[in-house]
Amino acid sequence: MRVSRRHIIQYIIGVMIIVFLGFYKLPYYIYSPGSADSLSPIVEVDNGFTSEGDMHLVTVSGMQATPLQLIWAKIRPFHEVMPLEDVRPEGISDEDYMHAQFQMMESSQESSTVVAYEAADKGISIEFNGVYVVSVIEGMPAEGKLEMGDRIVGIDENQVKEADDLITYISDKNSDDVVEIEFVRDDKELYADIKLETLQDADGQIGIGIQLVTDRIVEVDPDVHFASGEIGGPSAGLMFALEIYDQLTEEDLTRGYQVIGTGEIDYDGTVHSIGGIDKKVVAADQEGGDIFFAHHNQGAEDSNYNVAKAAAEEIDTNMIIVPVDTFNDALSYLENLDPKEE
Repeated sequence: MRVSRRHIIQYIIGVMIIVFLGFYKLPYYIYSPGSADSLSPIVEVDNGFTSEGDMHLVTVSGMQATPLQLIWAKIRPFHEVMPLEDVRPEGISDEDYMHAQFQMMESSQESSTVVAYEAADKGISIEFNGVYVVSVIEGMPAEGKLEMGDRIVGIDENQVKEADDLITYISDKNSDDVVEIEFVRDDKELYADIKLETLQDADGQIGIGIQLVTDRIVEVDPDVHFASGEIGGPSAGLMFALEIYDQLTEEDLTRGYQVIGTGEIDYDGTVHSIGGIDKKVVAADQEGGDIFFAHHNQGAEDSNYNVAKAAAEEIDTNMIIVPVDTFNDALSYLENLDPKEE
């Protein structure tokens, strides 16, 4: 069969269209239900106790959209499309963004460890060493003065031991005030004068345009080990804390149930809201979850709990959605459960 030039051109155009629809990256990001992973292979306390049920962290899947994926996401339930700039701030590279996500995961593991060991009355010591710069936002005052990995140890001759020291001090300042930051880079102690600005994406808060995490040295006995792989972000904090506590204590905290939940956790056990809660409910239901913990935000109408409950009703799941504001809320709920019947 003779192949004409016209057919060749049509074929090439067709291939180009397919490649465009399937592979061209648009400036949009798609969030969809991810997975609900058992924590027992991820968290291991030396000589820890085992349980009949499982604790799970739950994730949201995210990807930069191609045209086909964008069309599919528009018609699929529990798929959310967002402008890429709302997901990754302008000036933050993919590498810096993922580095920040992994730093937040490490911080989450540390805070959950502190909460669990203190609740279980096990051996723990904490040493504070300042705060690490996770990322510097392009176009903000800290650009060119601070770098990712710098360790801030002082501000205006006041010692900075943890992130709240820096945040609280700056919150009392005004836009255009100048602060002197003392920091360590490559084992050298350095200083930088930085003018404060109003942060456009932070509800009018004053700052210098950095993301940071507290540099703590936490030592525990018995040791705990994490293997979270490529999972980033802070939202597994509550479930990490429950899993660690469950392994530290002889009583089976799961009571034989599949316990799933989400929520960032502070070192004092306070739980905070996270994004994508409706998608996490779907992922938890697909995994066969029995119980799902969600932040109640003191009963706020738009709390994670209320959004999760609405999603649970929409998919008609038998999973129980439980409101929590603290680690102790979740712990008390599980301790008062009757064991699951076979």
